[in-house]
Amino acid sequence: MRVAEALNLTDEQRETLVRWSRGRSTPARSLLRAKIVLRAAEGMMNKDIARQLDTDVNTVARWRKRFAEKGLSGIEKDAPRGGRKPTKRSRLAPKILRMTIEEKPANATHWSTRTLAKALKTDKSMVQRVWAANGLKPHRTRTFKVSNDPHFAEKLIDIVGLYLNPPENALVLCADEKSQIQALDRTQPSLPMRRGRCGTLTHDYKRNGTTTLFAAIELAQGRLIGTCMKRHRHQEWIKFLKLIDEQTPAELDLHVIADNYATHKHPKVQRWLARHKRFHIHFTPTSSSWLNLIERWFRDLTDKCIRRGVFENVPQLIDTIMNYIEVHNDDPQSIVWTAKAEQILEKVRRARKTLDNLQSA
Repeated sequence: MRVAEALNLTDEQRETLVRWSRGRSTPARSLLRAKIVLRAAEGMMNKDIARQLDTDVNTVARWRKRFAEKGLSGIEKDAPRGGRKPTKRSRLAPKILRMTIEEKPANATHWSTRTLAKALKTDKSMVQRVWAANGLKPHRTRTFKVSNDPHFAEKLIDIVGLYLNPPENALVLCADEKSQIQALDRTQPSLPMRRGRCGTLTHDYKRNGTTTLFAAIELAQGRLIGTCMKRHRHQEWIKFLKLIDEQTPAELDLHVIADNYATHKHPKVQRWLARHKRFHIHFTPTSSSWLNLIERWFRDLTDKCIRRGVFENVPQLIDTIMNYIEVHNDDPQSIVWTAKAEQILEKVRRARKTLDNLQSA
């Protein structure tokens, strides 16, 4: 009697197969194959697996053998099949690509599978397959902004130089405000996450006031200095600079990277800086907030702490933010910048050249 080949799974393979077998978005064929392999690894016979999963014995034997030969890659994708070549698709693909990239529908900004299929008198699945094969997603766009700062290169080289080669006896800090953080309360109670169901929040909310977070992150250790204030004028910025002055070693120079917000360049701020010689302000180029590393931390704060939060008042919001900072400072992580100035400048040059070509066309 023929005996099916025994399967021995690694911990990583088992974890992947369990995830596939339970995933709500896992394709049906991958779901079945994962269940077959998991049962085979438990020592079940092919006929018993087929009976339990309501499938054919030959199907069980095929995927059991495929996994034994090739591992996860053997069941993840189907083997190439025979049959005639798709002549209709090869004939329509150039038209679909040309219209998708070069033309627009008369009453919209982009094509959908249905509108393009109707224009070409074909099926929407044909359009979808061609788009998928060529990585086209007309319904999606990405935002960008190339800085027009005339001193872009000098400012970029200055800041990247601080990141890659910070000066001795000095701290490099990235500072900014996150203004108008809203204390939002939901109009109805939220439902918790459960197995097979994500958590819920009502789409509408009640506004209970705002606060502004002033924060600076120290490059070498990743430690945060932060405080919340009602407004974000030059007076508050000076208060925040004083806080940085108090919470950093007095013998070290401070190189503070900030954006071009008018508050940061106010005459009273300039006079305060003139009296505090250890402060050196480095302004990022215009439209280049990505160069200020505090923006990365603001993104994490929003995703992990604020967006899903429920706040009945502003003090509750402030307590949550300050607690997030305290937990961060319990285990800070140093920030490592790897991109060199010349690499960034080359990308910017290519972007400007592309924009110039579009404008002159």
